[in-house]
Amino acid sequence: MKKLILLGCLALFTFTQAKMVDGIAMVVNGEAVTTSEIRAVQQQMGVSKTKAVDLLVQDRLQKSAMKKIKVPETEVDTKIAQIAAQNNLTIPKMQKALKQQGISWRKYRKTIRESIKKQKFYREKVAATVRKPSEDELKIFYENHKKEFIIPTSISMIEYSAPSEQALKNFLQTKKKKGIKSRSVKKSTSNLNPALLGTLLQTQNGSFTRPFNAGDRYISYKVISKNGQKSMSFDEAKGAVAGKWRQQQQGQALKDYFEKMKTNADIRVIR
Repeated sequence: MKKLILLGCLALFTFTQAKMVDGIAMVVNGEAVTTSEIRAVQQQMGVSKTKAVDLLVQDRLQKSAMKKIKVPETEVDTKIAQIAAQNNLTIPKMQKALKQQGISWRKYRKTIRESIKKQKFYREKVAATVRKPSEDELKIFYENHKKEFIIPTSISMIEYSAPSEQALKNFLQTKKKKGIKSRSVKKSTSNLNPALLGTLLQTQNGSFTRPFNAGDRYISYKVISKNGQKSMSFDEAKGAVAGKWRQQQQGQALKDYFEKMKTNADIRVIR
């Protein structure tokens, strides 16, 4: 259940809205930043006061930039259903899990809505500005970040299969094995197709993958352990290299975007 809450938090990084017991530290485009919020960000992220202020200013600037972005309720419903499926939960079970953690369903929906807004903002204002890298740029990035492209030599798993996707989904939700076949497998990462390898590497030990269509049946893997280490060649890692290069470039583009916004923003420091 803690994983569910963690995923919910990853869906949207929001700063703790502290009570304004210590007063307003600054106002950014009409949005207040309190001294309590600054301390909360320092504690939660382990950063200096200056960095905490920068992050909160960016947060307020982003809120200002997102005001015109609309997210319909159906889009929120779809995103929540996806998160529930990734955690092998029904919506009622998800609601119960959140309630046990002291999070209301209304607040969770608001969090998801803001997450979708941020994703739309990011695609429209940031991601679109990043150009496609050349082959040489990717090779240079790979050479400078080789340690980031080390993977296991093999992955030990339990393979679960069923004749239909719905049957496998039911198993993932209930863990009832009626009609489900299972077997232990150990696969060499060298023999896995890139899509499946990427999914398995992102799946934590003890967790299940989403169902895969294997032609005559549907399969889900429970990852048991990832064994050994090996460095990927550039050709093997090319997709991951491009992804990390793009992530780095988008991070810089986001920083540049807010720096430009900051020059025209109405920022008043109170204390």
